[in-house]
Amino acid sequence: LSAHERLGATSHHPRWAVAYKYPPTRKSTKIKNITVHVGRTGKLTPIAVLETVHLAGTEVSRASLHNEDEVARKDVRVGDTVLVEKAGEIIPQVVKVIKVKRTGNEKKFEMPKKCPVCGSEAKRFGDEVARKCINAQCPAQVKQRLEHWGHRNAMNIKGLGPKLLDKLVEQGKVHKISEIYTLSKKELAHIERMGQKSAQNLLEEIEESKDQGLARVLYGLGIDYVGQHIARVLTEHYNSIEDIMNASQQELERIEEIGGKIAESIVSFLKEEKNRKLIKDLQSHGVRMQEKEQQRAQFLEGKKFVFTGALDNYTRNEASEVIREFGGRVTSSVSGETDYVVVGNRPGSKLEEAKNQDTHILVEEEFYQMIENEELPE
Repeated sequence: LSAHERLGATSHHPRWAVAYKYPPTRKSTKIKNITVHVGRTGKLTPIAVLETVHLAGTEVSRASLHNEDEVARKDVRVGDTVLVEKAGEIIPQVVKVIKVKRTGNEKKFEMPKKCPVCGSEAKRFGDEVARKCINAQCPAQVKQRLEHWGHRNAMNIKGLGPKLLDKLVEQGKVHKISEIYTLSKKELAHIERMGQKSAQNLLEEIEESKDQGLARVLYGLGIDYVGQHIARVLTEHYNSIEDIMNASQQELERIEEIGGKIAESIVSFLKEEKNRKLIKDLQSHGVRMQEKEQQRAQFLEGKKFVFTGALDNYTRNEASEVIREFGGRVTSSVSGETDYVVVGNRPGSKLEEAKNQDTHILVEEEFYQMIENEELPE
């Protein structure tokens, strides 16, 4: 168990576990057509429509081609005879083209530059292989966009969970983010398992979300590569959404931590007319898209913090937010630029790293005193 703990895990899998599987069964079939699927994140995926073949216990008639680069690399064409298998014995995919069976009538596939669902521009950023629809109101993305908007790190609408969103979308009550702010108590109360009290609580959360500020709005809009940290970096340089909309890609690239790929994504998103209309609609419903003037002394300005272990009185996100409110920065790893390492219960390897680098270590009580007194420890 101690070895497991040291090796840790990613968000996807434990680093200490290995799975052994039998080689997948492969069969040949013919590609009748190649269509394009738009996923919930806006990613366009080419799909091979196959002559049905029995594979690993099921009838397979469709297989993912992953992305346009993969199609080009394998030179997959409509009419080709191909080998297919189930990746991980679950997901059908085209392994290779059997080129000796070509007749000359096969047709090359070309990835659309417009989203096949909403017609908006579909772009690739930097060295990304995925092409994505940049329209935040694309019907193919609506549920994921709505769920992300209500996330606790975005607009923090706790009652807007996946099950309720499914019902709101399926019943045609919400088609885009801005329509959350037009919901009525009567509409909500008639939804199964809601009732008057739950409807009122949700409406209060929706109203409170209007005043979350620009950083959370930027994160909530779901702009590619704009996470919580980059959203805060932007608000350190711009006070309103209009200021960011007027910024050029070159201007954004001059900001530390914002490279060409991020800048291009921001400019493309905010240039798209459907996204500009969404922003205008949200503003008309009272969503604040400016940052409040700093009311607290920025006594941590320029200081970098790292947390290790669990704190008793704050979650990691809450403690990080406090640091940022006072002008400080929170990073994920200890380096020569780290000013303080805050140590909670059951600290990890970062504590040893801090000792090795002679970094100032704060126990939990010292951290609370620093915040309460608004004064750096000696």
